[in-house]
Amino acid sequence: MNTKLVISLSCFLATGACLAQAPVVEAQNTVSAQTSSLRTPAQTSNAEIGGMSVVLEQRLASLERIVGSRTESQQRLQAQVNQLQRDIDEMRGSIELHTHQLEKLLERQRDLFLEIDKGFNSTQQSTSELGDNIARSTQPSASVASRATSPLDAVNSAGEQESYQNAVNLILKDRDYVKAVPAFQAFLAQFPNSDSTPNAHYWLGQLLYNQQNYSEAKVQFTQVANRFTNSPKRSDSLLKLGLIEKSTGNVQEANSFFQQVINEYPDSTPARLASQQLAN
Repeated sequence: MNTKLVISLSCFLATGACLAQAPVVEAQNTVSAQTSSLRTPAQTSNAEIGGMSVVLEQRLASLERIVGSRTESQQRLQAQVNQLQRDIDEMRGSIELHTHQLEKLLERQRDLFLEIDKGFNSTQQSTSELGDNIARSTQPSASVASRATSPLDAVNSAGEQESYQNAVNLILKDRDYVKAVPAFQAFLAQFPNSDSTPNAHYWLGQLLYNQQNYSEAKVQFTQVANRFTNSPKRSDSLLKLGLIEKSTGNVQEANSFFQQVINEYPDSTPARLASQQLAN
């Protein structure tokens, strides 16, 4: 009996032990499964984040290259624009300088041709008066002395006017300024006391001045300024004397002539030009 009891107890304990071990194994398997299920999403999320980081870095690198390329292009374009602006400024300055020089040259030529035109009109008027005098001298007269002297005076006057007119025509019509110089010189040598003498001195001085023969031009302008104080060419002659002195470096003497023009002929074109010379 005791032996059966011991066997029965042993079986019971063995069965209990088996029953007690089963839930532990199952619990361990359950925990392992849950742990596995919890780790997989974390691992998957880190992989996705890593992949997105790589993609973002690639895109940022691409954007940086694009922005860098555009920046370099803009810098090159800006440099080209700046260079073009400098070239334009230089061209504008050069154009303004040449325009100013051209205006001064045109103004000098305009004044010259105006004076030539005035001289030509004066010569025409003198020629007309000469024709009237010749016509009157051919009329019958009771005075023998008058008949004897009038033709000679008319011939001398005709020769004087023809000589002056020929010299003027070389400038006005033929534009032959080289031949005009000896023509005026011949006129002054033959008719030193003519009514056209101051004009001849002035035009001879102007021709020599244009040839940059300043020493000879100065002689002619000085004749007009000192000998013919009532001549309409005197103000221009004083101005030209100032320009000659300025061209040869005598600034003080040049300014003295310019100031003389302004003082003696305040409302004239030569006075305005003299003021511009003083301001420069």
